[in-house]
Amino acid sequence: MEEEKREKGVILLDFWVSPFSQRLKIAMDEKNVEFECIEEDIPNNKSQLLLKSNPVYKKIPVLIHDGKPICESMVILRYIDEVWPHQAPLLPSDPYSRAIASFWADFIDKKVYDLGTKIWMRSGEVQETAKQELLAVMKTLEGELGEKEFFGGDVFGFVDITLVPFYAWFHAYEIFAKFSFEEECPKIVAWAKRCMQRDSVCKALPEPKKVYEYLLDLKATYNLY
Repeated sequence: MEEEKREKGVILLDFWVSPFSQRLKIAMDEKNVEFECIEEDIPNNKSQLLLKSNPVYKKIPVLIHDGKPICESMVILRYIDEVWPHQAPLLPSDPYSRAIASFWADFIDKKVYDLGTKIWMRSGEVQETAKQELLAVMKTLEGELGEKEFFGGDVFGFVDITLVPFYAWFHAYEIFAKFSFEEECPKIVAWAKRCMQRDSVCKALPEPKKVYEYLLDLKATYNLY
């Protein structure tokens, strides 16, 4: 019965703290796509469904649509936009604007998570360098945002969805590296607060304090001091 259910509809293999999974929750909520979340036990006990669905990387998120798995959050975001194109399009219809949005989403994808990981995992010079690099990334993004409400102008879209899940991690980064996003990057924080007014974002993002506590537990578990 369970296997039959998984052959139909939309299933997201998820982990509650993952910003990559949260991107997909936001996108599907924006498009009013009904989906089921299956919470994985990461990293201790990955399910056979996950290992079967993503045999290459063996990680979440995975979207299973009508029994067919799609892996990697940026790939899945584009898939969602193509399969459900008529409501809340994530990417602009104009090819040039679409290319620009893809560029900034790729920039975010390559920079933010890795630099943030160095901030909470490491200390000393490595942490300080990562902090400065992350702030430089955010200031670059502030320049792209300019005076617009969202990265796509008046429309909440692809770039916003790519970046906003990391807002839940800002609190942890600030504590670990002793700085303030509000002071350093006020436009990004104001943008994030606008995003949080959307039901799709508010529902998808975890409490920042829970993220911080989770990272503290990881540091203790793996003796990252």
